[in-house]
Amino acid sequence: MFGVVGVTDAANFVALGLHALQHRGQEAGGIVSHDPEQGFNSARRFGYVRDNFTSQRLMETLPGPLAIGHVRYSTAGSKGAAIRDVQPFFGEFSMGGAAIAHNGNITNAEALRKELIERGSIFQSSSDSECIIHLMARSLQRNIPERMEDALRRVEGAFSVVAMTRTKLIGVRDPLGVRPLVLGKIGDGWALSSETCALDIIGAEFVREIEPGEMVVITENGGVESHHPFRPQPSKFCIFEHVYFSRPDSIIGGQSVYETRRQIGVELARENPIEADLICPVPDSGTPAAIGYAAESGIPFGLGITRNQYMGRTFIEPTEQIRNMGVRLKLNVNRALIKGKRVILVDDSVVRGTTSRKIKEMIIDAGAAEVHFRIASPPTAWPCFYGVDTPQREKLLAATMSEEEMTHHLGVNSLKFISLDGLYRAVGETSGRDQSCPQYCDACFSGEYPVEPADMLAKGFQMKAAQ
Repeated sequence: MFGVVGVTDAANFVALGLHALQHRGQEAGGIVSHDPEQGFNSARRFGYVRDNFTSQRLMETLPGPLAIGHVRYSTAGSKGAAIRDVQPFFGEFSMGGAAIAHNGNITNAEALRKELIERGSIFQSSSDSECIIHLMARSLQRNIPERMEDALRRVEGAFSVVAMTRTKLIGVRDPLGVRPLVLGKIGDGWALSSETCALDIIGAEFVREIEPGEMVVITENGGVESHHPFRPQPSKFCIFEHVYFSRPDSIIGGQSVYETRRQIGVELARENPIEADLICPVPDSGTPAAIGYAAESGIPFGLGITRNQYMGRTFIEPTEQIRNMGVRLKLNVNRALIKGKRVILVDDSVVRGTTSRKIKEMIIDAGAAEVHFRIASPPTAWPCFYGVDTPQREKLLAATMSEEEMTHHLGVNSLKFISLDGLYRAVGETSGRDQSCPQYCDACFSGEYPVEPADMLAKGFQMKAAQ
């Protein structure tokens, strides 16, 4: 999500910000702007920002000093191609229009949706985020920020929100602060962004993170008002943002994401050493951890796998023969570097294991003597219900297999994961994980969910038994 107020042609800044945030969602994107003379305007498109929101003709339809945008990564609702599911969502209220963009997952969305439909609400999308607009419409509060507060008190789960009215830019984080949201200053204007890297692209100054449970209301002339509408709770920021989701050039909690990932590699080497000839990252997300592993172990680092930078997710795969090439369309092995060597492959995670098996086969085909996997996160054994699209539990390799069984399944010489304590040390918690009250949300590794997934429990999901 990205939003700007107090600049000329705000939508152009939003398009640049969304381009920098493209790693957070590649399915579709949308921008809503407001101009005092022309009112609200919006554009929603499938595909990459660069393929849609660089057209001068399109951007001229989004005038005004205030705009917000969103790139879609579907974790709830329909996974199919439906333009109605593309955010930001817009609603017209008695006191004027408002648009809203949401990052995260609402864990009681189905219960809310059922209640709202029974009371007469007509939904336009399959997205959980639309519940917020309908709850706002039913609120009796006198202005839109207060209606948003009222609505979000009914919502459970993870939500970072960027919204706008005719004159205000609004940012909110849920009380646990699961998903990121930051504030920036650009000239006389202000920006809200999911990550700091998107502030950099527009030349904005990073001011601070929006605090867990905080709402900021920003106007062009009035500056930033801060409210805390929720009951304070211990922060539970998503630790997977450090491992994979955020861009390595972003800053989270005052820490460089790149440096954290490099430190994960250092911890991984300390916990799981092995004799080898080459440290090779699985690009691109495994690279910082591989650099850290190489530095700590003294084993040479090499780019044994090259990523095709022009391989988009929408690449045309016209025949079964082409489709079966799979990973080879995206990655290629540097045979001259790999041949005859004992190779340690460093990757960020193993989820289903399908890609890991294919990469191992490519390394073996290139003549490697041994293949060892070192994973820069603990085993992913539980699904995420807060905004990362991990599959059902039975499809997660670590949920059904031991480490030894996974090693055999992947067909590698060894497979080792960083421990949960090691991961916590890498993100700056020197004493490791506080077992009584973990400092982060690590449910995908531990099975300990900070917010009960109400909708999933209603469907029969079995949570981990209390220790």
